[in-house]
Amino acid sequence: MDLGIAGRKAIVCASSKGLGKGCARALAEAGCEVVMNGRNAEILEAAAKEIAAATGAKIHAVACDVGTEAGRKALLAACPAPDILVNNNGGPPPKDFRQITREEMIAGLDANMMTPIMLVQATIDGMAAPARQFVDRNVTINHILPGVFDTDRIASATGRMAAMKGITPEQFRAEREKSIPAKRFGTADEFGKLCAFLSSEHAGYITG
Repeated sequence: MDLGIAGRKAIVCASSKGLGKGCARALAEAGCEVVMNGRNAEILEAAAKEIAAATGAKIHAVACDVGTEAGRKALLAACPAPDILVNNNGGPPPKDFRQITREEMIAGLDANMMTPIMLVQATIDGMAAPARQFVDRNVTINHILPGVFDTDRIASATGRMAAMKGITPEQFRAEREKSIPAKRFGTADEFGKLCAFLSSEHAGYITG
């Protein structure tokens, strides 16, 4: 299916691995020019080169922390007028709810709510301008409620939860997979394709 977004410019936050990388790859496959982001410059550069080689798309790597003002400015300097913005950021380490401190709650809100809002504020007017002739596209990964995807974060959480229950990570994963309708974890590529579709002309009537 032609998603109708070839030639569009996309910023994909926290995209050196995991779901963000899956989104960057899917948008590149659809013909977008993609600005990728990550805090580890070495991992980010490797991911950008991998996607560029696989898709032939123009990929820009911006090593920064999107949760900081300086990081957001660096992203927007690399792509001042994005057509597509995919908000993503690392979450706090998995922890017993009863042990989360006020400071940790505030840090989580800043990283996963305030950061996306500020990026939307900075880009939405340009996206909605009549001259752009494209329905504005903002996709926030945590707001899609992706479910359980096979990422480094899930692997880390699985190890912690397994230790708390006194079983192996493999046993805990098997138990969790039983509760998933598909009986398996999702892949980053599958999530990326959903992101690309929601960014496409075919999803122009989808909100929420």
